[in-house]
Amino acid sequence: MSHIPPALFVALTELVPDLHVHCVEPWCVIGSAAARLLGAEVDVADVDVLVSGDDADTLMAHWADRRDTSYEPADSGRFRSHFARFRFPGLPVEVMGGLEFNRGEGWQRLSPGRLELVGLQGLAVPVPTLDDQVRILESFGRDKDRARAAALRRLRQPPSVLPIVSSS
Repeated sequence: MSHIPPALFVALTELVPDLHVHCVEPWCVIGSAAARLLGAEVDVADVDVLVSGDDADTLMAHWADRRDTSYEPADSGRFRSHFARFRFPGLPVEVMGGLEFNRGEGWQRLSPGRLELVGLQGLAVPVPTLDDQVRILESFGRDKDRARAAALRRLRQPPSVLPIVSSS
């Protein structure tokens, strides 16, 4: 596994316990932070958290004093959600309730697929599996997401070309 940058570590150790306490529905970390947690060598500028719309409301109320009300997300024509950005130690956190994306074929709800738990200093951080992260990143259709998907693909172990034999 690649080294977890200190800023990501600090943000997650403060963020994840609150998510476990305040979210009623399943949630997960997606984007570059999730890719890094699985070992991909990618830069992480923020922590993207996929939650339900109701849980987004709960988090917005709970973290009201941390909310960055001046932030405007890019790609608003491509993505929509019950969105808020929060100031956390280390990195900003972006909460996306009921995230949908549109690549010109109409709005589609993002399904994280299968989740796995990544252990971090005693915390269980849910992230989509490697294959589901690749699917998600490719579905977004942006260059930066395709680069992250490629970094994740490099983590797959190639099948052995040589047969393994034992000599007795």
